[in-house]
Amino acid sequence: MERLCLECGEKIVGRIDKKFCDDACRNAYNNRVNKDSKNLIRNTNNRLRKNYRILEALNPEQKTKTSRAKLIEAGFDFNYFTSIYTTKTGTVYYFVYDQGYLPLEGDYYALVKRDN
Repeated sequence: MERLCLECGEKIVGRIDKKFCDDACRNAYNNRVNKDSKNLIRNTNNRLRKNYRILEALNPEQKTKTSRAKLIEAGFDFNYFTSIYTTKTGTVYYFVYDQGYLPLEGDYYALVKRDN
């Protein structure tokens, strides 16, 4: 039985479980199959990275206070964060990796950096 490459259709020589004729075909096939999910992941990671840079720039002293307007002006997207931390008293912090923010009264936010 002749086996054919899943990407280009050429004859496969070698191991019995081989699916592609070479690495280029294997990479091309997997890139094509995973394209949609990779775009979603890439866009999400880009937004998280941007949020992280904004929090890091506004919080050089590891603990500060800023306004919602400043965050939005810098391009911060409140829909993207990596974790939520709730204290024993019920205070909810939102984190983008180790940079976090706490909503305060009057459209202000406390910015914090979590220790490792």
